[in-house]
Amino acid sequence: MSITRLLGIEHPIIQAPMVGVSTPALAAAVSNAGALGSIGIGASTPAQARAMLAQTRELTSRPFNVNLFCHRPAVADAQREAAWLEHLRPLFAEFDAEPPAAIREIYKSFLDDPEMAQMLLDERPAVVSFHFGLPPQDWIDALKGAGIRLLASATTLEEARLVEAAGVDAIVAQGIEAGGHRGVFEPEKGDAGIGTLALVRLIARSSRLPVIAAGGIMDGQGIKAAMALGAQAAQLGTAFVPCPESAANTAYRAALKSERAHQTRITAAISGRPARGMVNRLWSDLDTPDAPALPDYPNTYDAAKALHAAASAKGCNDFAVQWAGQGAPLAREMPAAELVKVLVDEM
Repeated sequence: MSITRLLGIEHPIIQAPMVGVSTPALAAAVSNAGALGSIGIGASTPAQARAMLAQTRELTSRPFNVNLFCHRPAVADAQREAAWLEHLRPLFAEFDAEPPAAIREIYKSFLDDPEMAQMLLDERPAVVSFHFGLPPQDWIDALKGAGIRLLASATTLEEARLVEAAGVDAIVAQGIEAGGHRGVFEPEKGDAGIGTLALVRLIARSSRLPVIAAGGIMDGQGIKAAMALGAQAAQLGTAFVPCPESAANTAYRAALKSERAHQTRITAAISGRPARGMVNRLWSDLDTPDAPALPDYPNTYDAAKALHAAASAKGCNDFAVQWAGQGAPLAREMPAAELVKVLVDEM
């Protein structure tokens, strides 16, 4: 079955589910334009997620995607966490602030959240997607049994095979160019760092499932190139950040138009898992050769958020998290529906 038919959309374009940036308004605008809008609920409680689904449904009757984080739940390690906070102490001191006394798991993994699984079964969104891995097989079977279409990201051929074996409907092939968090299943084993086009070709040649290309794709020409290599659709994230419907703040939008858009890098020092964004002091001052071992994801993220709060209270924006892919300089500012139309025309 073609991906457009599978997902109930007109155009083979998916707006990436960027937690903190994608909003019900953005997802609905994209879906109403005939593509697939997405909301990310990885940082939400089941009640918050249910409210986001309701808000999105108020704005569109079309299918949209709901994304979850399937990382291994964090294990608290007081010693590692204290050492990390001590590493950040001089940075907090610049803003007359103290590091927090402790850091915590600021959101649950879907693997550890049966209430969230039940919420999805109650609400039955058209599409659900997984990042960082896969949930338990019985949850996958239950979601499929409820008529929900399932997507999962893969950064290697091996991960794609696990996705296919689990009975998921389509594979999001996430190349190294992609902004935000790498979807690597087991980051402690390292990252193969495969580019989008090579990954799409590898997976498309060996999988029966439709492949969705993700990473560095910003325009219709990029979508067409990925489809020439075997993808049936493309997922774009950074391209949608400048849309007025996104939750990106003024500084983030300005950064995308600046020289900084030309310099994106991957670091694990912000959240505890590797992620790509526009380089600022979070990259240069946290990820140093003498840095101690990182606490687990997302506990590390709690520390970075506290540092940004301390800096921004003094009018400094150098510790803001601004995820972006390698295609960031190609970002264009326009309403989401207009962007979908432009992408289709360029294809």
